[in-house]
Amino acid sequence: MDIRYSCHPNDFKRYTTEETRREFLIETLFVPDTVQAYYSHVDRMVTLGIMPVARQVSIDDGIDIWKNFGTEYFLERRECGMFNVGGEGSVTVDGKVYELGYKDCLYITMGAREVLFSSKDADKPAKFYLVSAPAHTSYETRLLKLEDAAKRPCGDMKTSNERVINQFIHPSVLKTCQLSMGMTVLAPGSVWNTMPAHTHERRMEIYFYFEVPEDQVVFHMMGQGQETRHIVMQNEQAVISPSWSIHAGAGTSNYTFIWAMGGENQAFDDMDNIPTTALR
Repeated sequence: MDIRYSCHPNDFKRYTTEETRREFLIETLFVPDTVQAYYSHVDRMVTLGIMPVARQVSIDDGIDIWKNFGTEYFLERRECGMFNVGGEGSVTVDGKVYELGYKDCLYITMGAREVLFSSKDADKPAKFYLVSAPAHTSYETRLLKLEDAAKRPCGDMKTSNERVINQFIHPSVLKTCQLSMGMTVLAPGSVWNTMPAHTHERRMEIYFYFEVPEDQVVFHMMGQGQETRHIVMQNEQAVISPSWSIHAGAGTSNYTFIWAMGGENQAFDDMDNIPTTALR
């Protein structure tokens, strides 16, 4: 497990490009038959990538559960949300099988002991992108399709940010302890995923970019509004954004991204906007 520690915003001002990428960028998520896990001390969020090919993969594979979490199994004190961004696959949660197609979402509640991942076709493996947050009580494990998501069209082609925010793991759709996740789809010709930029001091956020064309990139913006930095990101990479950091991005093409949040509340509109002309 790759462990990332917290960073003070004043220290971040002095980070080089290499240091910024090392601390916040998650470059490799999908390795055949392997659990890629990244533990962030920012709100103790865990980001995982699981791509089963030749065998069924357990969520606990390759992780020293006691050393990293002090529990007997991964979800003993955690909840988890995931999207399939690959071929058809299935997730078995304590014996119950959930079939996930492309862009399907699954929420798994705290207390699920055995979680197994499989692909339907080894030549077109499923790619399960997961984010887990600490939890204090159990709710209901639930499979969510795109039509189940709460949809919020926003932006405008004139400002290059026409998009649809699909809220999957969200209070308007189902109950969770603190985890919120959704998927934002940009219209062709739009590149900005949010503008004006904002922070939410009470929550951190993780972005996972996909459907980025092979020869294109996304410039992900972070840092305080008066001290911005950027990370150049490619397809199927994620980035950790602390609560003090803006999180916005512009691509050289349109793309899709999955956002995940954890922290003090789940109020989607609890954000502190920064006027675009005030950014530095």
